[in-house]
Amino acid sequence: MNVSHEWLRGFVPHGLSANGIGELLGRHVATLDGLHRRQAALAPFVVARVVESENIPETKLSFNKVDDGSGTLRDVVCGAPNVTVGAMYPFARAGTTMPSGLVIEKRKIRGFTSNGMLCSARELGLGDEHDGILALDTTAVPGTPLLEVMPIGDVTIELDVLANRPDLLSQHGVAREASALTGITIEKPEELRDLSAIAAPVSGAREASSGGATVRLEDAAGCPRYTACVIRGVTVGPSPEWLVQRLDGVGARSINNVVDVTNYMLHGFGQPMHAFDLDTLAGRTIVVRRATAGETMTTLDGATRTLSSEMTVIADAEHGVAVGGVMGARDSEISGGTTDLLLEVAVFDPRRVRATRRALGLSTDASYRFERGVDSQALLSLLSLAAGLIVKIAGGRIDGAPLDIGVAPPGLRPVALRPSRAARLLGVALAREEILHRLESVGFHPSLGAAVALASDRDEILFDVPSWRHDVTREVDLIEEVARLRGFDGFPDELRPFRPGRVPDDPMYLLTKRVRERLVAAGFFEAKPMPFVKGDDETHVRVENPLAEDAPHLRASVLETLARRAEYNLNHGEGNLRLFEIGSVFSRSGSALPTESIAVGVLAMGARRPVDFTEPRPPKHDEWDAKAIAENIATEVFGAGQFMLHENSADALWTVAVGERKVGRVGRIALDAPVWASPAFGIEISLGETDQRIVARPGQNAWDHKADDERRAAAPVRFRPLPTMPPAEVDLALIVPDSVAAATIETLIRRTGGELLESVRLFDEFRGNDVPVGARSLAWRLTFRHPSRTLRDKEIDGRRSQLLKALEAELGVRPRTQ
Repeated sequence: MNVSHEWLRGFVPHGLSANGIGELLGRHVATLDGLHRRQAALAPFVVARVVESENIPETKLSFNKVDDGSGTLRDVVCGAPNVTVGAMYPFARAGTTMPSGLVIEKRKIRGFTSNGMLCSARELGLGDEHDGILALDTTAVPGTPLLEVMPIGDVTIELDVLANRPDLLSQHGVAREASALTGITIEKPEELRDLSAIAAPVSGAREASSGGATVRLEDAAGCPRYTACVIRGVTVGPSPEWLVQRLDGVGARSINNVVDVTNYMLHGFGQPMHAFDLDTLAGRTIVVRRATAGETMTTLDGATRTLSSEMTVIADAEHGVAVGGVMGARDSEISGGTTDLLLEVAVFDPRRVRATRRALGLSTDASYRFERGVDSQALLSLLSLAAGLIVKIAGGRIDGAPLDIGVAPPGLRPVALRPSRAARLLGVALAREEILHRLESVGFHPSLGAAVALASDRDEILFDVPSWRHDVTREVDLIEEVARLRGFDGFPDELRPFRPGRVPDDPMYLLTKRVRERLVAAGFFEAKPMPFVKGDDETHVRVENPLAEDAPHLRASVLETLARRAEYNLNHGEGNLRLFEIGSVFSRSGSALPTESIAVGVLAMGARRPVDFTEPRPPKHDEWDAKAIAENIATEVFGAGQFMLHENSADALWTVAVGERKVGRVGRIALDAPVWASPAFGIEISLGETDQRIVARPGQNAWDHKADDERRAAAPVRFRPLPTMPPAEVDLALIVPDSVAAATIETLIRRTGGELLESVRLFDEFRGNDVPVGARSLAWRLTFRHPSRTLRDKEIDGRRSQLLKALEAELGVRPRTQ
C-alpha cells in the first residue's frame, strides 16, 4: 500500500517528518517496507538569492552574484531575461546532476566564470515553461533545500497491508490510524471542502430511475448494493495540479479530470468507482446481471475477454459495459467528447470478484479492494464526495437525486471485551479508561456509551464494530487492537509465572523437537520432501488421486525419499551428505485407511567431517558411524539402556529393539550412484503412531499418556555445574564370546557401576594370538567421578572387582590377562 505523506497530512495535519510518521505506522499499524521520495532527483537543488546582476555587452546573457547559503557569493552566467536582484530562484551548484542527466560544471562563458546554474521549471522537470528561470515566492533563507520550499517533494510511504485489513488500503484509512496515534483530529483535506451537496437518494430494492437514467439490479448475490448519480455538462480535460500530485504521490498517473476523481476516491477512501459516458449507454439504462456463457467484452486494457455465467456484468440495455468489480469496457469509457456521465459506486461479493479475477487473469486496483471487502455503509457519502468533486473541477451539475438500489448489508455484530481477560492475555492490567480511549480512537464505541461503560462494575464492555473493520469478530481481536495501539514495546519483557492455557504440548511434538535438535547439533541437515514414491501395490499404499503418475504411492520408509534426495545431490556432483528427515510413513492395515506413524530417517555418506587444511582428506562414513548415530537417536527417544542393537539381521547391519519389539534398523542404502560415490548408510527409527492420545484422569489436573508417550516424555533440562573434582579412569579389557553383543555388556556395566560412573566408552576390539577362537577382546574405558571429593584408589578397585564378578556371573565374560 502506497501512502502519500502530503495527502496523509491533508487528513491529519501532523508535524512529523515522513520518516517519523512511517516509523510510527510501522510500529503500530503495518510493517513499513520503505520510503520513496517522488522528486528525489531535486534533492541537491537549493534556494538562492540574486545579490548583483549586470548585462554582458553584445549578448542576452547576464553576470550575477548569487547567495546560495554557503557563505561565499557564487558567480553565475544566466541567459534568462527575468533575472531580478533580490529575487529567489532554484539553484544548482557545480557538480549537481540535472533531471535530464546533465552535470553542471564550472566553466567560462564570454570571459566570465559561471559556477552553477539558475534553473527554469523545464530544467527541473516541473513543466514546459523555459523562457525564464523559476521565480520562488518564499521567505526561506538562501541554502534551504528546494524540496522544503516547493510542494513537490512528496514522499511515498510503503506499508505491507495484510489481507485482513482492507480498511488500510486507502489514505483515509491510514489517516484514521495516524489520528489515533498522534492525537490529532482527522479532518477533510482542503480540496474536499465546500463541495456541492446531493439530494436524498431514490431507493429501490430492484429498480429505480432518476436524472434520465435507470438502474435495474438482477444479480443481488453478486452485487448487493448499487448506487449511482447522473452528472451533466462536464468538460473533460487535464486535471488541476493538486490532483495530479495527489495521484503521483501514490504512484498513479493522471488520465483526465473525471477519471482522476474516481482514482482519487479509490486511493483516498478505498472505494473503487467507475464513470460511464451516459450517451454511450443504450437506453440510458444500467442492468446488473449475470454474464451469459460465452459473452465477450473488450475491456479498458484493449483485450477481448470471454465471460462465464458465474461472473457479474454491468450492462446497458443491449450489451455489457463492465466486468463487475474488476474493470470497465472500452465502449463506455470517458473521452474528451463526454459531456454527460453516470457515476457508479457499488459493492460486489468478494468471492465472486476473486473467482472472476482468477478466471480472466485480470487483477486491478478495484478487484484487489473488492476481494478484501469495502465499507458497504459508506457508499452514499462517498458518492456525494465524488460527484461534488467532479462538478468542482470539471463543471456541470448533478441531475436529479442519486439512485440507491438493493439492500445495504447489516451492520457488524457487537463484540464484548473483559478487562480481566485483556490483563491475562497481555500480562498487564489496563485501566478501563485506557481501553475505552484506545478503542474509541479507531472507531470502536461502547454500545451503551462511554459514561455507562466507565460507571459499570461489570467485567465486560460491549463495543460496536465500525463498518470498515470486517476483521474484528472476537474478544481477542479487540484485545489485539488495544495492544497494538498501546505499542508492543510498552509491555514488560520479563517472563511471567503463568501461561495462557493448561494443555501441555503434545508429546510427539516434544520428542521430534529434541531429536531434531540433537541431529542438527551433530551436523546434519533436515530435508522436507513430499511423502510420495514410485513404490508398488504389494508393499505400498496407493493414493487414489496422486499428484504425479510416477509417484502414486505413500512411502513405507523415510529412507525411500532420502535416497532420492541423495541421488539428486550425486547427480550434481555432491557426494558428502548428512541428511535427516522426521515425517510420516504408511503401512497397510486391516481397515480402509493405512496406519500412519512418525519416523526419523538419517542418511550419511562421504566425508565424516568437512575438509580442513589440517585434514585435507577426512575419513569416510562407515557402518560404525551409522551405528553411533543410531545409538545417539535411540538414547534421545527411549533413554539410555532402554534399547538394544542386534547385529546382522536379515535386512540390516543392526536392528534397534526395545525388549522384543523392533523399532528401527541400521544398514546400507542402495542408490543409483556414480562409480566415485562412497557407500551410503541409513538409519530409521520409529517414534510412534499418530493416533496416540492424551487422556486426563477424572478429578485430576495431571495428564497421563500411553505407555510409549510416558517413556518418551521429555524430562526438563536442568542446570548442572561443571565438575571441579578430577576423574578416575579405569580400563577394562574383556574376553567376550561372539554370541554376546557389546551393547549387552555396556548395559550391565552401566547398571552395576553405581552413581559415580560418569561415562562408558568402547575404544578397542582385538582378535588374535591369545584370544580364543569364537571370541574377541573388547576394551572399555570407564570414568568415575565424585561431585565433591577425590576418589580413593581403594574405592575404584572395589568397584572394578564388583563389575568383573557381575560380568562373569551373568554373561560368562572374564578379563583379559595378557
